[in-house]
Amino acid sequence: MLEDYRNHTKLKKIKIVLFETSHSGNIGAIARAMKNMGLSQLVLVNPKEFPSQMASARASGAADVLDDAIVLDSLEDALKDCNLVIGASARLRRVSWPQLDVRETAQKIMATTENADAQVAILFGREDSGLSNVEMDHCHYLANIPTNPVYSSLNIAAAVQVFAYECLMATDIVVKNKTTQLGYKEQLASGKQLEGFYEHLYQMLQDIEFLDPAKNALFMRRMRRMFNRTQLDVKEIDILRGILTASQRQAKQLKVLKE
Repeated sequence: MLEDYRNHTKLKKIKIVLFETSHSGNIGAIARAMKNMGLSQLVLVNPKEFPSQMASARASGAADVLDDAIVLDSLEDALKDCNLVIGASARLRRVSWPQLDVRETAQKIMATTENADAQVAILFGREDSGLSNVEMDHCHYLANIPTNPVYSSLNIAAAVQVFAYECLMATDIVVKNKTTQLGYKEQLASGKQLEGFYEHLYQMLQDIEFLDPAKNALFMRRMRRMFNRTQLDVKEIDILRGILTASQRQAKQLKVLKE
């Protein structure tokens, strides 16, 4: 009996998140691409049309992936349980995100899924405009597929296929060339825990009168880039939030003394 790749421990931890997909046929083609490569978690955030007959037709044997797809209203809900979020994008940004190519992305995903409780998301944006900077704020890394520079346009289903293929190949590499990774292994912080930390950081910076609320967007985006690069774990989040709380307490006491 043939083994279903979707039962593989690491592949089961990878979710494909589609944000505001316009064409339902693309959703079906993506489901097919995922099943080809052993991925099964499909999350749709505000799709224009789903379920749809076109999606089912394009899925071509991957109806089970569509049937199990989760439809959500917000990106935050889609990513709140994820410890690693990869944003797929071909565009350069004003603020530099840590960038990986698709093969490096697959290796990073496989390393993250060594953790038993890890959950990984690969995030794809709108077909016509991709992901905005606000949406990229939720990502640890920006990933791209190297293409012909004179013709770099890829259909979103083709892009998902490439990422899914590289993840499958990276899994095989890990199995065939098993090495023991020594060192620090704690549970990585979830998207919800990271958002709580960023909100706390934003408030603390105002409490100590460091941050002007009217000029915060670019600064906070840089803060996210810095901390996202480190892939904070749960204990580190607790430590940092303890420091933030202590700073707020000191700022409050100084304010009382001045008064």
